[in-house]
Amino acid sequence: MFFVTGAVGFVAAGFFENLFNLDFFNEWSIVILFATCVLILAIGKFNLLDHLIKIIVIVLVVSTVLAFLLTLLNGPIEPIENFIPKELWTTTGIFFLLALMGWMPTAIDLSSWNSLWTLEKIKQSKYKPKLQETLLEFRLAYLITGILAIMFVVLGTFLFYGSGEELPNNNSKFAHVIITMYSNVIGNWSYVIISASAFTVMFGTILAVFDGYSRSLRRTVELLFTHNNTNQFKNPQKLYTIFLIILAFGSLIIVFQFQNNLKELVDFATVLSFVIAPIIAIFNYRLVTGNYLQKSHQPSFFLKILSILGILFLTGFAIYFILLKFVLN
Repeated sequence: MFFVTGAVGFVAAGFFENLFNLDFFNEWSIVILFATCVLILAIGKFNLLDHLIKIIVIVLVVSTVLAFLLTLLNGPIEPIENFIPKELWTTTGIFFLLALMGWMPTAIDLSSWNSLWTLEKIKQSKYKPKLQETLLEFRLAYLITGILAIMFVVLGTFLFYGSGEELPNNNSKFAHVIITMYSNVIGNWSYVIISASAFTVMFGTILAVFDGYSRSLRRTVELLFTHNNTNQFKNPQKLYTIFLIILAFGSLIIVFQFQNNLKELVDFATVLSFVIAPIIAIFNYRLVTGNYLQKSHQPSFFLKILSILGILFLTGFAIYFILLKFVLN
């Protein structure tokens, strides 16, 4: 939780500094961002988050699709002379692959957040959708996420792979390089627009992460300390705010430990997400195939088989990485 929030916040702080051309230390920019997120979520609650995320998703989709189409039209960059691709089946290659899969198309623990957001939306709107409506919304969002993930991989391949450049370890310089890559495709005039869009997307991601973890923690405490799920805490919002503050402080401690090592922090967070993914996948499978749901609401036989294969895939790769990193190395 702290590593993921710290990594997302560290990257967002880089885009924040780049957009406003700030020279002060990263620690202060990330403190400002975290404090803003805590205030927005503690005061604005779910309604504000819901509206902000919708705007941010539109910005993300439009900017990514535009960059993707223009990149396809221009074609991939010419590899530098004597460019030698790195091998995949090495410790470094596997580490990179797991870091990529950790958050692509998204982290698997988002499943619990999505459920909690759906329940909160029902509570706020006073409208309880049918199962098919909820599933349609989920599938559409997941499909868009998957398509965007493919676009990002293609963008990285066409704009960066073979260039011989290394992405900077400093988060502000990293943001500048990423935005420059986009603006080179779209046009130099678009630098400020892309910079603003990138920061908006990353800020929305921090908000989602803060809300998701804090909401999950609050729900966990309710399940642990209430009987038969009937008695709720008198002031759940206060509990939620406490977890927001704990999450902010814990994540800041992680960021301060890593200092300016952006790559190490992001890699650690993404690999950690991938390694724990099999556990969450098993929980998900157990929840939707056990006695918690009516048989008519459970996944089809095909989806169950696909889920089991996915769990085996995640488990196999996680075990292989652990052996490669700590036993065979």
